[in-house]
Amino acid sequence: MFCPGCGSEERQATQFCRACGTDLRAVRVSLERPDSITASAVSAREDIGRAVAERIREVEDAHELKKVAEDVLPQIEKFLESYEEKRLRRVRIGVVTAAAGLGGAIFMALMSAFVRDADALLGISGLGVATFLIGIGLIINALYFTKPRNQLEDHSPDAGPRTCSMPDTLRRS
Repeated sequence: MFCPGCGSEERQATQFCRACGTDLRAVRVSLERPDSITASAVSAREDIGRAVAERIREVEDAHELKKVAEDVLPQIEKFLESYEEKRLRRVRIGVVTAAAGLGGAIFMALMSAFVRDADALLGISGLGVATFLIGIGLIINALYFTKPRNQLEDHSPDAGPRTCSMPDTLRRS
């Protein structure tokens, strides 16, 4: 476990951080007992697993089982993938799109050198350039604008005490 105050690693089960003195009891309790959001995500994943298992049990032939495996399982994998995996998948899509657009534009530009009506092929190569720019946009979006969702605040009774900082003028002496 790492101290939330100073970031030093605490390997022993102590009540206070040896480096800065931060009380670690609340951190240990929160690590032992997941909050309601984490618990609901775990239960949702278990419910999905049970639903998929039930659907597979209902399958009567191999063709239907293959259809379930091809349609349902990739969607579940996308749902359960982490933020980093989503980001990497989006970057890959952008790279493939940009490469296809660039390849198409270069191919059409080269073909225009061998054809009498070169203006039509150069116009088509403009579509390749547009596809290339779309791919670059997808890469930029994945790298700079795709961020994990903000953490939701836990309002459950298990959440533990919160401290409220109040201006000195509002505090009673």
